[in-house]
Amino acid sequence: MWCFPLTAVSPLTLGYSVMGKIKFLDEDFLLSTKTARELYHDYAEKLPIIDYHCHISPREIAEDWQFDNMTQVWLAADHYKWRQMRSNGVEERYITGDATDYEKFCKWAETLEKAIGNPLYHWSHMELWRYIGYEGVLNRDTAGKVWELCERRLEEEDMSVRGIMRASNVRLVCTTDDPVDSLCWHQMLAKDDTFQIQVLPTFRPDRALSIEKPDFMEYMIQLSSVSGIEIKHFDDWKEALAKRMDYFAKMGCRVSDHGLLYIPWVPADEKEIVRIFHAGIQGERITKEDEWKFKTAAMLWLGREYERRGWVMQLHFGVTRNNNSRMYRMLGADTGFDGIYNRVPMTELSSYLDALCQEYALPKTILYSLNPADNAALAVLIGCFQEAGTTGKIQQGSAWWFNDHKHGMRAQMTSLASLGLLGNFIGMLTDSRSFLSYTRHEYFRRILCDLIGGWVEQGEYPKDKEWLGRLITDISYNNAVKYFGFEGLTFFTS
Repeated sequence: MWCFPLTAVSPLTLGYSVMGKIKFLDEDFLLSTKTARELYHDYAEKLPIIDYHCHISPREIAEDWQFDNMTQVWLAADHYKWRQMRSNGVEERYITGDATDYEKFCKWAETLEKAIGNPLYHWSHMELWRYIGYEGVLNRDTAGKVWELCERRLEEEDMSVRGIMRASNVRLVCTTDDPVDSLCWHQMLAKDDTFQIQVLPTFRPDRALSIEKPDFMEYMIQLSSVSGIEIKHFDDWKEALAKRMDYFAKMGCRVSDHGLLYIPWVPADEKEIVRIFHAGIQGERITKEDEWKFKTAAMLWLGREYERRGWVMQLHFGVTRNNNSRMYRMLGADTGFDGIYNRVPMTELSSYLDALCQEYALPKTILYSLNPADNAALAVLIGCFQEAGTTGKIQQGSAWWFNDHKHGMRAQMTSLASLGLLGNFIGMLTDSRSFLSYTRHEYFRRILCDLIGGWVEQGEYPKDKEWLGRLITDISYNNAVKYFGFEGLTFFTS
């Protein structure tokens, strides 16, 4: 899978014990049984990557950016790391402020010393291992040496954005794009015969539904401009979004995504929705009940459209946004101050899915809750809306955001396996803004192989290598290819 050469390092750097056995980050990292090691090295390790949900920049791919240093790659937009640096008492100037890139890197290295048990410890070292060739430990004592090594490595031609993607064995990525986006960078990439990795847009209409926000009118003006539809009524809103979906489809889009604070479910008649929408575009105050009514109607219409077009609908929920209002005013959204919603009411989610199902208009749907307490409820709920003739039509999404660590991934897969069909699971995504995050697929695959390998060695399941290899291959790669309909990509069967 990984094409970058690894530099030679001393046994002490690698972390050998006195008996000569590697204790940290060797080739059998996280693989605790013989069966787990066989499954990973014989099957998962060789598979390419389908990253069907991420936040990387298509412009950076189209222009094949080359980063100057690791702070640009690691810390420029990574609120995962920012949260932990604040937890370590680091001053904000070393996080989002005017400190030098080297100073920020050093502060992250100091913070990493305290991050035992946190996935950032694993991810950071895996990225240094796979992309930079450094197999040692990053801390305050090694920060200077690692910084210099990274600077030299990042200057090399194969460490451009495209080089990183090729070396990571990426076959396809889906970026996250607003309906008003021109998709100009996707157009450029589609015409570029020198780059074989597919980069497809994802339709993310969150702002088009945010009727309660002060900038809703401004956004409607933008949507009117790009769609050519003057938006005065709710029907105009639907026509404008339908035109944008047509355009996205021409650019290869087949996936939508919604970031929901809650699941809206307050049905209302068309006359009521028309009234609420008119109030919204006039800048009038929208009550919470009217907001829910509008978003319920909007989500029902969008679900029907996705089904008609054969798109997959992704619903991300269970988030509380911008909990620290003082820091939100200072730094804005997505800067490390979001949290987990107490618990998602499954009755609203079920009612929404059921309403579409009754109309035969429920699209393929992936449900992600940020609250791990929802795992069992989601695993059961998806079974209520599966459809004969369509394998795994409704999916419980991979452990997401605050859950994409070893414990969270194992908990999500164990729950899904206990209550559904793990063999139909569509596997991992990065949900990342960093081009070095493809190691998260490796991380997931190692955890998957260790989970299943452990069950086998405990005598709970047969050690049928052909069957086990097929399961690992499908969950890691094939299921996503088939589920999204990514034509032209090789199906790996062994």
